[in-house]
Amino acid sequence: MTEVKSPVSAEIYLEITNLLNQEAFYLDNGMYKEWLDLLTEDLSYQMPVRETVEGVGVNNIATDIDYYHETKMSLTTRVNRLYTKSAWVENPATRQRHFVSNMMIEETSNPNEYKVRSYFLFKRSRGSHHEVEQLFGERHDLVRKVNNQWKIAKRFIKPDQAVITTMNMSMFL
Repeated sequence: MTEVKSPVSAEIYLEITNLLNQEAFYLDNGMYKEWLDLLTEDLSYQMPVRETVEGVGVNNIATDIDYYHETKMSLTTRVNRLYTKSAWVENPATRQRHFVSNMMIEETSNPNEYKVRSYFLFKRSRGSHHEVEQLFGERHDLVRKVNNQWKIAKRFIKPDQAVITTMNMSMFL
């Protein structure tokens, strides 16, 4: 999706924007089980590696390696682990913020599904350390209305960084 071919109604735009804002709130506040409820059972959640390649207009998104290639089941396993004592990567818990902007929403052939392109900025700090980690880029989502509730059915995350400088990849984007 490079441009919006036909704008959606203000009502649809607001409903889908509210979904993504609710998602950010859940993640920022460690409400991971509630976050899982915003995902469809057939979810595809992928973040490929961004490569540095020469040339203008060349595809620099890897097709053979990912940071994440998850399903709802694998994300549920990760979330459940956070509620155990073995999740040492989140002890002490991180303080994080998810900023989502520049949402472009487009209809699909299915009246209950919409393509959503957005920009994200993720910031995280830990303990009393002064370092702030960040990750930013673009997300391509497919949102679907299921039982009268909007859910995320697909997320394709394109990081802007070719070198990820975060201490770990335990975050959800």
